[in-house]
Amino acid sequence: MLSRLHEEKVFKDPVHHSIYVQDLTVWKLINTPEFQRLRRIRQLGTSYLTFHGAEHSRFSHSLGVYEITRKVISQFERNGYSDWPQEEKLLSLCASLLHDVGHGPFSHSIEQIFGTDHEEWTCEVVLGDTEINRVLREIDDRFPDKVAAVIRKKYEKPIVVSLVSSQLDADRMDYLLRDAYFTGVNYGTFDLDRILRVLRPFQGKIVVKDSGMHAVEDYLMSRYQMYWQVYFHPVTRSSEILLRQIFRRASELLASGYAFSFMLDPIRALLSGSVTLAQYMRLDEAMVQTAFGEWAGERDELLADLCRRFLNRRLYKFAPLTGEDRGWLEDVRGEWRRIGLDPSYHMEVDKPEDSPYDVYKPGVLPDSKEKPPILLLDKREELTEISAASDIIRSIAGLHRGNDYIYYPEERVLPHAHLLSSETRARLSI
Repeated sequence: MLSRLHEEKVFKDPVHHSIYVQDLTVWKLINTPEFQRLRRIRQLGTSYLTFHGAEHSRFSHSLGVYEITRKVISQFERNGYSDWPQEEKLLSLCASLLHDVGHGPFSHSIEQIFGTDHEEWTCEVVLGDTEINRVLREIDDRFPDKVAAVIRKKYEKPIVVSLVSSQLDADRMDYLLRDAYFTGVNYGTFDLDRILRVLRPFQGKIVVKDSGMHAVEDYLMSRYQMYWQVYFHPVTRSSEILLRQIFRRASELLASGYAFSFMLDPIRALLSGSVTLAQYMRLDEAMVQTAFGEWAGERDELLADLCRRFLNRRLYKFAPLTGEDRGWLEDVRGEWRRIGLDPSYHMEVDKPEDSPYDVYKPGVLPDSKEKPPILLLDKREELTEISAASDIIRSIAGLHRGNDYIYYPEERVLPHAHLLSSETRARLSI
């Protein structure tokens, strides 16, 4: 049962203009320490080193996902759609708001480094000894379990899950618009209002009225462009490589018994793989960058150099690779050793397909972890998977393109260029 605020709260927002909070539980959740922590975690990880405006937080994104979910549900309620389970409104709003509360510093980048899963951490926050858990339990003792089930995509009513996590969900719609706004690009924009008007609850699913197909095409093309122009940008990948290398080197030193001149308990626990929920909730980007600032003066010159590079944006240079370059890469590793560089740190091959972002995928097997496809609903109440009706979506569905790159510290290599093979100099444009 929803408990209304005496007076609704309004957040001014550059993407949605206004975000409305009318429910007491939602307001309480926003004001928990665990949710406020998201103010200190950037939405786009290290992308601010490529797009200087990309300083927006997981906090603002989470509010945006909540707002889109609220608008969708309001549209369903206004139109009296019988397929929408009205008793699930508060659950949907809470799950939308909290879906990213388990993100760590630098978001997806740190997940790749430590093999963590922000959704599982989100469930730990929802179910653990937290203020968020206590607020949710005010509804009833089983309510945190319901929220966790939605986050894990295992809730008994898939229509609730699809609002938060599908190929046309509130999460993706907000992050595309928000990321485009703060990076300053134009190709991430689409007609959100039109999409919201053509969404329908139907037979336990969220589907799209077929007259709205072109608006969804625009959304998917925007996603495709953001995928390659922002999320896979090679400069951002270079900064992510440095971030990974810093944590890898720090983990190696800690395991070897190295005496750090500066170390905070949550970071020590993260590096050793023993971080508790309480320690994880203390981790934010301010803490991590404080450590990097101190480590920039560490006795271990490799760790110090990596930290200085990251903090001062002295990123590795990159050059494209082809499938025929594998043998050459082994030769480069040998050349790196001859000129006094460590190929395990001063050279890295990056594959953009390793990113957590994805473009549209039309076919999903029953037991797959992939999100279900987008379905069009026609006047005969028949469903069609959208790529079967759209040449545009069919052309980009499941499509992967882009270069693999080799990354290396150019200024460390240039003084020894005369010792490198002519092939290496040519490929690296040295």
